[in-house]
Amino acid sequence: MATLGFHASHEQISPGQLLKDVQLAERAGFDAAMCSDHIEPWSARQGHSGFAWSWLGAALATTKLRFGVVTAPGQRYHPAIIAHASATLADMFPGRFWMAAGSGEYMNEHVTGEAWPDKETRQRRLEEAVQIIRELHDGQEVSRDGLVKVQQARLWDVPAIKPPLIAPAVSVETARRSAAWADGLVTVNQPAAKLKDMLAAYRDAGGRGTAALQVHLSWAPAEEDAVAIALDQWRSNVFDPPIPWDLPTAAHFDQVSAEVGEKQVRSTVNISADTGQHAEWLAGYLDLGFDELYLHFVGQEQEPFIDAFAERVLPQLRAAGSSPAEARELLL
Repeated sequence: MATLGFHASHEQISPGQLLKDVQLAERAGFDAAMCSDHIEPWSARQGHSGFAWSWLGAALATTKLRFGVVTAPGQRYHPAIIAHASATLADMFPGRFWMAAGSGEYMNEHVTGEAWPDKETRQRRLEEAVQIIRELHDGQEVSRDGLVKVQQARLWDVPAIKPPLIAPAVSVETARRSAAWADGLVTVNQPAAKLKDMLAAYRDAGGRGTAALQVHLSWAPAEEDAVAIALDQWRSNVFDPPIPWDLPTAAHFDQVSAEVGEKQVRSTVNISADTGQHAEWLAGYLDLGFDELYLHFVGQEQEPFIDAFAERVLPQLRAAGSSPAEARELLL
């Protein structure tokens, strides 16, 4: 049965409130959770960005959920630090933690003051970092003199169950390339044809493990409210790469998204007041071959969404063998 998870958006909600939200999501019946590791929100209107690693310790300790985090070893974090942090969480909460290691975004990495490399260099740096993390998780002493420099790094507490290293990808090429090192794949909702191609590229290249999809959605009892929430909170997230990779601050994202309208936001966010429509969309993603869905309600007040989807959407998606049409019919 597919995993139906909750996406905890640090960029939009304060750490204390987000901890309460993920605890509520567990009580409501969500199976798992994931978050991103940001130091900068995507918009000043979002207005938050707690430290994901501190929050993960509290969230894992106060729920029984499995958690993942999307992070970027190589610039803001040395990979030995990421190996250390992830090994500690994996040791304390065996089998309940995974991380998705990406090549990073300038909005989070510019704080080091270092030059922002081109995409190919960032990708090679990531691949070096992943290898370093794996060797440290294996208990090896590691030294390197490449794009990432390491001198006699070692972890003294190596987890018995190593955290899976998942590949975050938004393109077919990245999905294919990541198959060489990843324990699984995670991406975000995009047109069905592209998602299908990404899954095929990853699997055909030998990619193993689960495939997870983070789904941006907006729901409210009234359609106009669902649209307003998405426009306010997520209009700065409608752009294709390299824009999201290369802008440095929330102010820059707000500037380039000032004229974004409903049509553009609907291309990125599934917007509807109809929970049946949301169930149909989500079931369609499962039909493409995803094993895990992480639902990201793009509003800042999570409780109404959690309650509504726990009552009207999650049970339908869990119905064995449900097709998109069947999922909608069950709700009528």
